[in-house]
Amino acid sequence: MKGLLTAISLVMALAWNTAQAEEPATGPVNLNTATAEELSELKGIGKAKAEAIIAHRKEHGEFRKVEELTEVKGIGDSILDSNRPLLSLE
Repeated sequence: MKGLLTAISLVMALAWNTAQAEEPATGPVNLNTATAEELSELKGIGKAKAEAIIAHRKEHGEFRKVEELTEVKGIGDSILDSNRPLLSLE
């Protein structure tokens, strides 16, 4: 019985940690001021894509439209659409 309770506790802890790691950003993320850490919280955006967004911003200036995010290599319409409610320019 003690082993079963330990196993259940372990499974629940792992499930909780996985759910927390996959939790998307909760508030608006400003494409023109966000850090790589903030950008990497978006769905489908990891560290490399976050850094690519910042590099694009430095090279081309501020984003004028959220849709310009697809100009960043590796970011297509599906990533844009899944994050659109979380993105801002202000």
